[in-house]
Amino acid sequence: MSEPLYALTIHEAAELLRRREITSLELTESVLHRIQETEPHLNAFITITADLALAQARQADERLERGEAHPLTGVPAAIKDIICTKGVRTTCGSHMLENYIPPYDATAIERLRRVGMVMVGKTNMDEFAMGSSGENSAFGPTHNPWDLERVPGGSSSGSAAAVAAQQCIYSLGSDTGGSIRQPAALCGVVGLKPTYGRVSRYGLVAFASSLDQIGPITKDVRDAALVLGVIAGHDPLDSTSAPVAVPDYTAALVPDLKGVRVGVPKEYLGEGLDKGSREAVMAAIGVLQELGAEIDWEVSLPTTPYALACYYIIAPSEASANLARYDGVKYGFSYTEGASMWENMEKTRQYGFGMEVKRRIMLGAYALSAGYYDAYYLKALRVRTLICREFEAAFQSHDVLVTPVSPTPAFRLGEKVHDPLQMYLSDIFTIPINIAGLPAISVPCGFSQGLPVGLQIIGRPFEEATVLRVAYAYEQATPWHNRRPPL
Repeated sequence: MSEPLYALTIHEAAELLRRREITSLELTESVLHRIQETEPHLNAFITITADLALAQARQADERLERGEAHPLTGVPAAIKDIICTKGVRTTCGSHMLENYIPPYDATAIERLRRVGMVMVGKTNMDEFAMGSSGENSAFGPTHNPWDLERVPGGSSSGSAAAVAAQQCIYSLGSDTGGSIRQPAALCGVVGLKPTYGRVSRYGLVAFASSLDQIGPITKDVRDAALVLGVIAGHDPLDSTSAPVAVPDYTAALVPDLKGVRVGVPKEYLGEGLDKGSREAVMAAIGVLQELGAEIDWEVSLPTTPYALACYYIIAPSEASANLARYDGVKYGFSYTEGASMWENMEKTRQYGFGMEVKRRIMLGAYALSAGYYDAYYLKALRVRTLICREFEAAFQSHDVLVTPVSPTPAFRLGEKVHDPLQMYLSDIFTIPINIAGLPAISVPCGFSQGLPVGLQIIGRPFEEATVLRVAYAYEQATPWHNRRPPL
């Protein structure tokens, strides 16, 4: 083979493993060597699980020898450090959970283990998934493999950077307001946010429970379909998990788009969109048309400008409730030097949480307070309903909608860290999709200022197959998914 083993996709590795031309142990050793080589530059991992990965690789090879092959069997993965892994610490990028070792696996992890997953580590992230740049981690920022002076996007910063830098074959992230798609776009890889309820949230440490969703970050669209096929499905341990059948997503991957109706919302191409990003997205829409798609430029989602404000009331409100459990008593970091229980609780939160987490807890507590609940939280819920209805109306006459993922390519580390509003605006094109609970994918569509740009493809609820079909057809017609950073 001309390329190193760590450069393989899931489906390429699966074929070589099935034919026994390589072993999972060889593949895992190649990935671990790549991590050792590149990690000092990236800081994409919080915990590297080399011994566990090698043991799982040996077990996978035994399964493969018995002919018990699944496409993910023996393929090295990295897991965002907000997804619980039994016996392996899960920090959420926070000092609050720095030494927390879960006694159970998240459902998504359990399903990956069933097919012979190899886990090489837990990836760096914005603390408790609160951030758009990867700079809010208690363990230091992750760097973008395309330019080490720039952010990789957040909050699944380590998961996206690790896939782009080929430190793993695929990864899992979580998406509350764009935290899979935005870093995938900024790092030039594929990131899929499934429909809310498609993938169990059991074992996903909660940020905003009505918005959070686990999804894959991969090198290409076929790999995303393979991973989703394993982790999707109803879970009785999650009351928000939908009892909807899981199709064979790979069956939807065809290279033409004849008859597919594509809408382009006007509000996503307006002021604030970087010139190079706009050109890349417009060129991508042209490719979709060449592939047979019917393009409608007259779609309007007029409530879109209010989505950001809506999100930054709902998400912090849910966060303030979810993070109340970190009181220094039950588990996690505990300050014990105070003169009273109340002082200990106060100091636990003061030292355990970072600045962005404190900011959002305070925002949420304020919005939920007795004097402001109707004025802020209740109003945000009404706006959420309007956003959902507008998407429903748009999907009456369109199969998918396409938009940019991020208004700009990756910005410099430190550029927006002291301006929360500018940082929050980074998610302006991804947040409405979480508010409406829809599936969406980011697929590489070009470059601006020498940095990757992502195309967002949005679908109807539980129609991930259609989203994947459009993404795959576009990907196969363009070279962008084959580009790798020079790291």
